[in-house]
Order: sequence, then C-alpha cells, then structure tokens
Amino acid sequence: MKLLVKGMLCASMVVSSVWAVEVVKVAPSDVSVVQTNTADIEIFTSANADGKITPKTIEDAFTKAGFTISANRDMNGPFVKQFKSSNFDTYNLFTFYKKEAVLELVKKYPNVGLFAPMSMSIYTKKGAKTISVSSLSAEAMAKIMKAPGNDATLQSLRELVKKTLKVAMPNGTFEKLAYTMQKPKGDLVTHFSMEMDADEWEDELDELKMGFEGELAPNGFVIAGFNNLGDEFEEANYEGYDFYEVYSICKLPVIYTIAQSRPEAGAFAPCSLYLSKKKNDNMLQVAFPSVYNWMSSMAIDTDTDMKVLEDAQAGMQKILTGLTE
Repeated sequence: MKLLVKGMLCASMVVSSVWAVEVVKVAPSDVSVVQTNTADIEIFTSANADGKITPKTIEDAFTKAGFTISANRDMNGPFVKQFKSSNFDTYNLFTFYKKEAVLELVKKYPNVGLFAPMSMSIYTKKGAKTISVSSLSAEAMAKIMKAPGNDATLQSLRELVKKTLKVAMPNGTFEKLAYTMQKPKGDLVTHFSMEMDADEWEDELDELKMGFEGELAPNGFVIAGFNNLGDEFEEANYEGYDFYEVYSICKLPVIYTIAQSRPEAGAFAPCSLYLSKKKNDNMLQVAFPSVYNWMSSMAIDTDTDMKVLEDAQAGMQKILTGLTE
C-alpha cells in the first residue's frame, strides 16, 4: 500500500510500519487559493451584563434550529489548570453540524468532513459585560473545500447559523475585524490517500484508528469529539460510502496561546479530520484543514504565535514519520 501525504500537518493519521510511505512536500508557491473581500471569520457580539446568555443557552438555540451538537466544551477551566491564568471569564469550543446539509454537500464535495462538524468559540473576556461567538463565513468554508463560493447549500447553511445566533443573542451585532487577512503560506488542506484491501479494509481501518488514537496523547493532542457520518448517511438511505468518520482534534497550548490575542480562533478549533472510503473504491481518503488557515485568516505573524503553530505541525510530522518508517 502507498500513503500519499500532501501539505503541512496540523493533525496526523498513523499507519502500520509495514506500509510503504512516500511524503510529497508542497511548496507555498504551489498553493492556489481564491481570495475574497469577505472576512473568513465573523464575530457576533451581544451585551450580556445580566449573564443570561451562556454557552448552554446558545447551544439550546442551535438544537432547536435542528443542528446536531457534537460538543460544547468549557476550555477556561483547562486554561487555568494548565497555564495558571486566563484572559476570559468564559471560553467554550462549540462543534455542531446540520445532518441534512452535510448529506446534501457530501454528494457534491467529498471533503465536507472538513466542516462536519463546524466549530465556534463562545467567549467573554475577563471583566467584560458582553458575550461573543466566532464562526467561519460560507466563503471561507468554500475556499478551503475548493467549492464555489456561491454554493447554495453552503450559503443556506451559513444563513441558518446567523439566524440562530440572532435568536440566541437578539441584541447582537457583527464586529469589524481589526486586521486584514494575509496570503496563505502553505496548503490550506492536508490530504492523504491510501490503498486498502478490498476484502480486509475493515481490519485495516481498525488498525489505523488504533494507531492514530494511541499516538495523539503522548504528543500532546486530544480527541475532542468523534462523529460517524457514515452511519447517518446509511440511515438516510445514502449508500455512497463504506465509511465516513470525523475526528475533532485539539492541542490545548495552541488554542490557549492564539486565543490570547485572537479569541475568535475557535472558529478553526478543534480541527476536523475525516476518514472516508467510497463504495467500489479501494482508496482511503483522509484530510483536515492545516494551520495555514489560522495564520492567513487571522493575520498571525508574531513569533510566539507562529512558534506554537509550527510546533504543532512538527509534532504531527513526527507522529507520521515515527510510525511509518
């Protein structure tokens, strides 16, 4: 079997050392991204002096709107526990998706798992009387997925997200970002493909997942969530895939460091990493958004922030190299 790896890594899949591996590096000059005038991240902020708007009330609004909630994790506690301080009174990472939209999108874009689930940060800065939610624009998701920016399903999904935010935070307004997006320094998505045995792919998938999950924690990464979209596709009578599974991967020092100056970073965290195999196709597909999205979309260029992102990439490269030599 051969595993092809393109781009830089923000999270990594692991495979048995009996498989031959070829690593193909993609230089920044190879990156082709359609730039738009629309900010990739949108921040919706509401007055909240009475504290009645909480991550839970926001979650309830999304549940009522028909979204499936993957996780609504309090990160402020872990921030204080590990780093002894926090700039926030509230900081949650919220992951969610709309089943019907994902089913419609996967028929057009097999890489919809990059945003199934989607991510948000819900935060209140220390001492503030407001609450904010950050999320990706439809154009940002389309850019990363290499889908048309005006895709009707993506646009409708985004409008439903914005409508739900306004229900949850009725006095909220969208903020204007204080920075301008930068040109990406590398590939926005890391992609793997691997040939699987037509009769033994289930065992191979189990082995691959065990290796992946076993290597994350020792290298400082955690599994923040998991969604078996393939089961949902089957329930909806769509039989296009043997499997389609999505891991949500997070590294606490990354989100903590970047959130100090860019609390909206939760629009990219945790990172959604999908594994899929179409029926009658022996190729496993794995992909996830790279940290170049963070750097580009949030104009990250300080030494501290760049180092923590680059260290995360290097750590994942080490996992891949160590387990596939």
